[in-house]
Amino acid sequence: MRQTQLFTKTKKETPKDETAKSAKLLLRAGFVHKEMAGVYSFLPLGFRVLNRIVSIIREEMNTLGGIELSMSSLQDPNVWKATDRWNDASVDVWFKTKLKNDTEVGLAITHEDPLTRMMKSYVSSYRDLPVYLYQFQTKFRNELRAKSGLMRTREFLMKDLYSFTATAADLDTFYEKAAAAYNKIWKRIGIGDTTYRTFASGGAFSKFSDEFQTVCETGEDTIYLAKDKSIAVNNEVFTDVVLRDLGKKKDDFDEVRAIEVGNIFKLGTRFSEPLGLMYKDKAGKPHPVVMGSYGIGPGRVMATVVELFSDDKGMVWPKSIAPFDVHVVELNPKDNSIISSAARDLVEHLEKSGKEVLHDDRDLSAGEKFADSDLIGIPVRMVVSEKTVKVGKVEVKDRKSGEVTHGLDG
Repeated sequence: MRQTQLFTKTKKETPKDETAKSAKLLLRAGFVHKEMAGVYSFLPLGFRVLNRIVSIIREEMNTLGGIELSMSSLQDPNVWKATDRWNDASVDVWFKTKLKNDTEVGLAITHEDPLTRMMKSYVSSYRDLPVYLYQFQTKFRNELRAKSGLMRTREFLMKDLYSFTATAADLDTFYEKAAAAYNKIWKRIGIGDTTYRTFASGGAFSKFSDEFQTVCETGEDTIYLAKDKSIAVNNEVFTDVVLRDLGKKKDDFDEVRAIEVGNIFKLGTRFSEPLGLMYKDKAGKPHPVVMGSYGIGPGRVMATVVELFSDDKGMVWPKSIAPFDVHVVELNPKDNSIISSAARDLVEHLEKSGKEVLHDDRDLSAGEKFADSDLIGIPVRMVVSEKTVKVGKVEVKDRKSGEVTHGLDG
């Protein structure tokens, strides 16, 4: 992509109404556009990063045996009333509205209830199980105070997977496979070394659940990480009783700040029983289907990466999710057609080798181009200038290390 085609522009000023480092950088670099408090549009650069994160998650969900679908955002209140959640005080973030005929509907915050009802049309026998369904779908939550940029928004993309199994033992087996898949996702994205499976409250679903928390000093959550890194416990369940069950003492842990990037829940029969999702075993005896729920917010993951990997110049994207692989910067393109020709040749060579390239062909000073390149944070910058063309080389800078080398152009 030529940068002159990119309609977005970087900004020198830091948005005054944003406090999170990730929000400031993503807005300044033109990755997102703020529509209103808690609502952001993804611009071309941000959308490319988001899609790369989604692709990694999708690949691991498919490997896990997940089948992708897409459910509606408008939700029937009757299905939620059947599970006593439509007016449940614990579900306090509903966006609710009415149709022209005065029928009340909700905007999706999660999909356990409608998906369970839907599966009644497809599951009746043990032969129909297991089933693992997932989607990437926009969710809406009426947060009292949206804050921290993409960390806590009112509209966001969510990967939610739901497992349907015959027994609790089957759920336990899949649950551990899902946890392992999540760890692969964090590793591929580049946050695996600082993300920990964290013992947490199960909320309304079960006694306990698992969160995946990325240690970050700007995180909203407090967790306790074992000094040997073997286990992490969320602050809300860091009690003597729980620690005794885990065979640990409070002195075994360090208190750290963290960002929740994913979670998994054992739902059991919490939804299948009230909604009548049953299957018959080999003897014809009916049983409620056993369920689990597994979520990741790709936008929040994106913001977490920025919180972790940035410096005083801008963002530093891991190669796996960067908007482009290489940033080719040509200097003085209008003054020297030889430079422009060399830059185009380099871009063509890189693209033929499988690299995705952002080509800065703008008529700006070298200082402005380098500042923008650092802010955008593409892993590798290649500079084509009069000096490099004369010696038949290209200047290559690694964004993360700052190391500068010179290679042959082509």
